Amino acid sequence: MPLADTGIFSDRSARGLTLELVRVTERAAIAAAQLRGQGKEREADQAAVDAMREELMALPIVGTVVIGEGERDEAPMLYIGEELGTGQGPEVDIAVDPLEGTTLCAKDMPGAIAVMALAEKGTLLAAPDVYMQKIAIGPGYPPGTIDLDRSPAENIAALAKAKGVEPSALTAIILDRPRHIDLIAAVRATGAGIRLISDGDIAAIIHVTKPEETGVDIYLGSGAAPEGVIAASALCCIGGQMQGRLILDSADKRARAAKMGITDPNRKYDMHDMARGDVIVAATGVTDGALLAGVRFKPGMIETETVVYRSNTGTVRRIACEHRRPELING
Repeated sequence: MPLADTGIFSDRSARGLTLELVRVTERAAIAAAQLRGQGKEREADQAAVDAMREELMALPIVGTVVIGEGERDEAPMLYIGEELGTGQGPEVDIAVDPLEGTTLCAKDMPGAIAVMALAEKGTLLAAPDVYMQKIAIGPGYPPGTIDLDRSPAENIAALAKAKGVEPSALTAIILDRPRHIDLIAAVRATGAGIRLISDGDIAAIIHVTKPEETGVDIYLGSGAAPEGVIAASALCCIGGQMQGRLILDSADKRARAAKMGITDPNRKYDMHDMARGDVIVAATGVTDGALLAGVRFKPGMIETETVVYRSNTGTVRRIACEHRRPELING
């Protein structure tokens, strides 16, 4: 018997939005991939932004960007608060990262993706473009296994106990940044392994949901808050635990957060505080990575790989597509 399909995308025509989101991230990935390896971070990001916005404007939605390229004064397109879509259809929150891993794309390194989330209006955390402390694990563990207020050693020990292994059997994934020197030392002191990454913490958080395939058990550290909300959206669809806390360490950042409705600058957000309800997340590979294959340019054809998650149905779809529209190459 098929799963009941409820939520804002419940009727058959609206469910077509799932496939429409695939087209959005595919277009952004193809646009960015044309500049792959050329050292042009800004240009690749702008190409992805332009392509993603063009596709979003054609969607049958009344959409508002809550996670985007920044505040309006800093981002001319896909800015926080921008209204997208045809103006006909469900009212939705939109979270976008047209090119997660701009440096990865510019250097043609693994893991760059184009990613976005769509959810019921008012259900995604409108986070300013600041850093966020984050911790995440995959599904199958008792609630409260991890906690942002515990030390790294306590979280590693709790996860090891829940998994029935020694801490040395675990691997944490952490952004390789100077700010994480003490964190890295603390994790290594437990005996756990560490996989350091240069960029791409949305994919990194998704990796913890399948440790048997990725070899990664827990995400620790701080990264951009917008990416944290998108990652939480993905975990709402595929399971796991995640917490985050905005790092509002200046008067300017606190003022920006207050303008977006954040009244408690020290609040610890659970996964479902950041994303809840009927959520769809789509991601397309730009460069080859552990999560997705990158865009492939072939004579007369472009190949893409996309993953789509949906919370209400618990589905994960992998879509390998051959694009035979030559205008995509230059569009």
